[in-house]
Formats: sequence, structure tokens, C-alpha cells
Amino acid sequence: MTMRPDGLVVVDKAAGWTSHDVVAKLRGVLGTKKVGHSGTLDPDATGVLLVGVGTVTRLLRFLTALPKRYTCEVVLGTETSTLDAAGEITATHDMSDVSIESVRAAAGTLTGDILQVPPMVSAVKVGGRRLHELARDGVEVEREPRPVTIHQFGVEPTEDPLVFRVDVSCSSGTYVRSLAADLGHALGGGAFLRKLRRTQIGSFAISQAFPIEKVDADALIDPATSMRDYERVAVGSATAVAITHGRVLPSDAFTVRGPGPWAVVDDAGTLLAMYRPHRPGTVRPAVVIPVRS
Repeated sequence: MTMRPDGLVVVDKAAGWTSHDVVAKLRGVLGTKKVGHSGTLDPDATGVLLVGVGTVTRLLRFLTALPKRYTCEVVLGTETSTLDAAGEITATHDMSDVSIESVRAAAGTLTGDILQVPPMVSAVKVGGRRLHELARDGVEVEREPRPVTIHQFGVEPTEDPLVFRVDVSCSSGTYVRSLAADLGHALGGGAFLRKLRRTQIGSFAISQAFPIEKVDADALIDPATSMRDYERVAVGSATAVAITHGRVLPSDAFTVRGPGPWAVVDDAGTLLAMYRPHRPGTVRPAVVIPVRS
């Protein structure tokens, strides 16, 4: 009996592929329908896409929550309908006198905890419909600003005085295209994003990513390692049995330091579950991994 594939694949998505295209391709390559991704990359964008296979599809929410890192170019002086190079030009500005010093100063005002309005091309739902669906119908609606954190907003000049290379580290849920547009506005004009590349999700970097044509079963990272960005807790056999049955446990059932969630493994290092805080003095499973026969 052939063991079903189980694990995480770090894919370097090429331009022109949708995230769904990658999932569909890997379902065929790996011979299973149980494949999903942890966070959409636009078709024009490239870089790190985390793809869960088998039981790791149940863990994708924890991967989605990890911080991200991107590189891109910001083009000053032009605004587009999609905030990137794929959209129609909606406004132009003379920004020929903008210096690298002023761009860096503006980027500084957009660093740290900020509020960001989701773009109309996003998948955020308003009134039960996704924004990008409304945008296709020519409808624009008010969007509530959302809190995000920009950990780093590095800017470097290029040979073109209106184009700047950007390196952004940010919390999950950040729209880099909105950040580019906000940078243009902060400089008294407008801007759009191009050449977006995601270089890191949590500790999973582009240096360990596989092009789609190189992915096979050997590219799979085991479930426990897929949760390496979370505090790991090893438990003995008696506690392991209780965990496999999804039991709520007293907080002192295992020693933890951080606020959770925690990756709970057995003595052999096999992932049993992701646990989180529950009522005072207790912890409960967020996801229990079925025992494989």
C-alpha cells in the first residue's frame, strides 16, 4: 500500500501562474486531491508560496498567520486602478523632484503599526461579496481600515529617478500594493507597484523554495517541521494518548513559555496537534493530527 503524501512544499511561484494553478498542478504531481496553499500570490507576482499536502492542509491557518517579506519596485508619478502595473492609469503626477531622502522619510512614516485600507482588488468581503468581484462589476465601496505592522520598509534608488526598489517585512494581512500607493500619497503624488516577489513567509525563505517543475515527493517537509515557527512541546506517551483523543488538558500538562499556539510532538518528534489557551488553567486542541496507520 502506497503511503499518501504528507507535508509542506515551499514553492517558488513563477509569474503567470495563479496560486490555484500551483495547487492543481501539485495534485497531479503528488497524486492526491488533499493539497492547498496558505496565502494567495497574484498571477503577476512571484516567490514563496507555501503548499500544504495531506494533514498539513489542516495547518494552513498557522502558516497564513506568519509574517511575510517582499521585494518590489515602486514607480512614482502614476496611479493605476489596481495599484500595480496590470491596471489602467487613473492619475499622473509630476514627481521628478522627489529625492531618495524624502522617499525614505515617507517610508518611515509607514513603518510600525499602521492602518491600511484593503484595495478593491483584494479578497476581503464587504456585504457578503469579495471586493475584487465588486471591482469587476465597476463598483467601489467604502472599506474599513485594518491594523497591520510594517517591521521594515527599506528603499533603494535605481537608474530611473522615479523608480525605487523596496524591501518590506510585514505582518500577515498586509497589502504591499496599498503600501506602494500610500508611499506615493505621502510624497504628495501617487505611485504603483511592479515586480512583486515574496521572499519569505516566517522562516521559510526563497532560498529553500522549489520551482514548480522541480517539485516531487522528496520536496515535502514533514508536518512537525512545517510548524517550526511555533514553540514546540514534547510530551510523554500518556499525555500523547490524551492529545490524540482531542482532550482539553490542564495548563501544566506540558511546559510552555509563550502565549501559544504550540506545536505538540511525541517522543519521536511526530506532530500530534496544535494546542492553544482555553479557559483559565486549561489548554485545548486547535487541530489534532490523525494517527497514520
